[in-house]
Parts: sequence; C-alpha cells; structure tokens
Amino acid sequence: MPEEKKESQVIKLPLKITVGDLAKKFDIAVTELIKVMMSNGIVANVNELVDYDIAAIIAEELEIKTELDHKVIDDTEELVADKLTELLKAEQENSKNLTPRPPIVTVLGHVDHGKTTLLDTLKKTKLADKEAGGITQHISSYQVKEKGKLITFIDTPGHEAFQAMRERGASIADIAILVVAADDGVKPQTKEVIKFLAEKKIPTVVAINKIDKQNADINRVKQELAENELLVEGYGGDTPFVEISAKNNKNLDELLETVLLVADMSELTADYDRDALGVVLEAEKDPKKGPLANIIIKTGTLKVGQDVLIGNISGRVRKIEDYTGTPISKAPPSMPITIYGLSEVPKSNEILQIIDVKAKRKIKLLGGNETKRDLDSSAIINDINASLMNKYSIILKADTQGSLEAITQVLQTISSKEIVLKIIQSGVGPITEKDIQTAQSGGATVYGFNVHPTQSAKQLAEKTEIITKSYNIIYELIEDVKEEMSSRLAPEIKRTDLGRLKVLAIFKNMKKSMIVGGKVMNGKIVKGAQIEILRDKQPINKGKLVQLQHNKEEVEEVKENFECGLTFEGTEKIEVGDILLSFKEEEVKRKI
Repeated sequence: MPEEKKESQVIKLPLKITVGDLAKKFDIAVTELIKVMMSNGIVANVNELVDYDIAAIIAEELEIKTELDHKVIDDTEELVADKLTELLKAEQENSKNLTPRPPIVTVLGHVDHGKTTLLDTLKKTKLADKEAGGITQHISSYQVKEKGKLITFIDTPGHEAFQAMRERGASIADIAILVVAADDGVKPQTKEVIKFLAEKKIPTVVAINKIDKQNADINRVKQELAENELLVEGYGGDTPFVEISAKNNKNLDELLETVLLVADMSELTADYDRDALGVVLEAEKDPKKGPLANIIIKTGTLKVGQDVLIGNISGRVRKIEDYTGTPISKAPPSMPITIYGLSEVPKSNEILQIIDVKAKRKIKLLGGNETKRDLDSSAIINDINASLMNKYSIILKADTQGSLEAITQVLQTISSKEIVLKIIQSGVGPITEKDIQTAQSGGATVYGFNVHPTQSAKQLAEKTEIITKSYNIIYELIEDVKEEMSSRLAPEIKRTDLGRLKVLAIFKNMKKSMIVGGKVMNGKIVKGAQIEILRDKQPINKGKLVQLQHNKEEVEEVKENFECGLTFEGTEKIEVGDILLSFKEEEVKRKI
C-alpha cells in the first residue's frame, strides 16, 4: 500500500475477521500479513478469525489507521448475548447516526407486592395505541405513552428471558421498576432482585406500592432497602422512588415521568438506519401460523422480507405485528413485535440478526471457511437431503462435565443414513424447567445421567407430556437412544414366496375382481395372501387372493398338484396361461 494512502485512509474493521479478509483490507499479501502476525507472537492461518484488538495491533505495526465498524456482523457464526452487548456498546461509542429511542422497562419484586396490578392498570389507562380499538394482547410486552413519549414494558415479571439474563449476561431491560409493598417491606425475592440489579448495573426506580393500606409504613421500607444496600433519594442515596397505589391508579403518572427522567439521564439511543438486532422474549409454534417469535428490537429497523438468523434458526420475515396484533411493514428500536416466517421455534433470549441468505448458505455448505468457490449441484443436493433426514432430538444432562463429554462422544459415533441424532442442549446438573421448556420447543426427549428432574421440572414434564429418562449406567442410556432412533426407521419389508399356480380357466370377469381356476405347480396357494401376476415370466401387477375353493368347498390353502378356484381382487385382468405367485409380506423392525 502506498504511504500516502496508509496515512490518509482509515480502514473500518468488524469485531472479528479472517486473516485472508484482513490481508485484503490492508491490501497486502496474506503471506506478508502472517509473517507480521508471527513476529508479534500471533499464529493463525488464512481462514482463522482474529479479534479487532489483534487486527488493530497488526495495523499499527503496518502504519495503517483502523477503527471498529460496529455495523458489520460476521454472519458465519451465531450472534450470542455477550456479543450483542459488545456490539451495542461499540455502536454507542462509534456511531454518528444515533437517535433517542424509547426505554425498555421491566417490573420486578416480591410475589403479591403488586407487580401484576401495576402492569394491568398501565395497560388499561396508558396503552399507546388504545384509541386504535380493541387490543389483541398476544405478546409479552407493550408500549405506553406518557406526555407524548413511548415507554416499552416487558409484561411478565420474572419472565424466562430474565432468568436467562442471570445465566448468560444479556441485558434486555434499560430500566427496572422495583415494586415493594408498603405494608410488607423487603422480602427474600426483593433482596434477590436488589442484588441482581446491582450486579447488572441496571438503573432502577423504586415503586413503594399499597400506600393506601392502613398498616403501610413507607419509612420502614426505605430503612429495609438501605439495609440491603439500596439507598433511595433523601435516604442517603440517589435511587429515585415514587409512592403509588397501583390498584387505585394513584401517582402512576409520576412513576412514568420518573422513568422518562431516568431514561433521559441514561441517554438511550440507537441507529435506526442499520440492520436490526433484537432479543427473543418468547416463542411458540402456532398450529395454523407456524413458528412465531416475540421480539424486542434493541437497535436498527427490522423490515418485512428480510432474511434473519436467530441462534441457528433462519427464516424470512413474512409478517410483522405490533403488540396490538396490527400488521406493520417495519419495526424500529425498542418496539415489541411478533414475527412470522421462521423455519423452527427459537429459544428465549436468543439474538435476532439480519443475514445475507446466499452468503450464509454458501458458508454452511462449504463448512464455514471458504466463501469463494462456486456451489456445485451435488453440494446443494446433499444439503437438501440432510434437511429432509429424520431426526431424533435430545437434551442431555449429567452429574459431571467428564460424564457429559464421555456420553456425548459415544453418542456422536452413532451413524445412520436415514436418521440423525441431534443434541439440542446439554449441561451439568439436574433436569430443570428450562430443559423441559427447551424440549417442548424442539420436540426433544430429555436424558439424565446420574441426575433427575427437579420437582417443578417433573410437574412441567407431566403437564407438557415431555419424556424424561434417567440412567446411572452409560451403556443403558446409549442403548435406549439407539433403540429410540431405530424405532423411527421405516421397517424392512420381508417377502416370503408361498407357491405358484398356472391359470387354466377364467370363470367370471368383474370390474375390480375375477374368478379363475388353475393348478398349483409348487408350494401352496393361501387364502388372504398377496398375488403377483407373471406373464411370459415378467411381473405384470399385484392383487389379493380373497376367496379359495377346492372341490367346491371353501378352504384356507391348496397344496401342490391340486386344482382350485380362486377370487382375485385387483385392477389387472388375468389371462389363461398366466402364472399366479402367492406370497406374504411382513414388516421387520430395523436396528441401528
């Protein structure tokens, strides 16, 4: 690269990039780039991915200016929650096209402290689109309007997506409303929520509810909050609080105004012009509409007709509905929506991203590395065949990581050209409600090794009819999996020839049957057996022998060298001189 170009041009790089693509960006030979990397203690081949930080170090060595392009996503890999957080942070630091967006709010607190009442009252009085008519509330989030500004509420306190937040570090909500009952104070679940909000550094507004109760004690609540290291305004801290009665709609305007104030202080913004990134709140498979996903858009704008990837599930957005069930053509940041057009049901807390479906398909077919070779017809056929293969999906839980790895390795050796074993989730520990929910979404059986379902998981499994199996001997678990896979194979049809008859006469010719006479050449002719017609030694057609007579008496079978009359049921017309081959077929179970 010429020196003047190096000095003037700033090259934008994604969070991850292959060494080969980086060499192109830098306009140098791959071999030269690899040498520079090795001199800096970095060993990587042409197809390996390197992080932006490494790429920036190499760029500095080559006297090339770079900056992070937060809009570029490597769609060769699934976008996970941690990476989404990283991308959103990069967008806030680097994008010059940011616009304020509505805050996303969740309501948390101890059971019976009024979370549901608060949300129900807001829905009745503050829905942003209530003037549009009846609300078809089929989504777990909605938007209210206060002083002309939108606020997105996630409807279900303790929603599965927030349980997943604890485990995976994703942050769906911008602001939390912590509801504490004035007559009950801080309880165990309140303490858990306080700790969680502090760990995630989520801005919080405290709603002291039920202030109209006779035994309400607001100062006691503030004191107990302080004892749990949550200091409200006027009590040694800066966490805002509002005294409310959710049941009587008292001070809810003030609560919403406080939320908007916190949102303004947080400077919540997004790039409306970029491709959308969103988070799955929940998903289901509708018998008529197919897989549906309820999504919160975190940044960008999602449009009807775009190709999306959620986890490892792809699809094209056929339809978008807002929280009222109204079809819309596009969804901006912070909007709660339902999308149609996915190939399968995704999991809660998975990330939606826009993909180039052609590039994605090419990468998938070529194993994830090469992207330049043309696709040939055999690769496409293999891909189609793989998608049509029968699958047996399982979730695997074990007592230790070592046991899990050992069982997984053995299961991966099970091979069949007709059915594939798909481990959709695995982990260490007891079988949980989340495992049952995932099994329900993926149509899977749950296997445990030296572990069992929790009581709540057991109840949910019974309710949803999800099968769970627990073993303490590895080979028994493996054999059960193989047996289940074998039961899904089409049975082998075993044919047994019984005997041959030469047709000597035609007695009656009807539309769908015939009565003929003949002599058994060998073996035996059996009533109820299948009949194959041979003419000039060539098979003509098949039918069924429904009636058999010998010496004008009904019989079950006629043996070699005896004559008989029979009724043949079938569409083919038998001729004198034809050979009728009597045979039976039975299904034989196959094993892997």
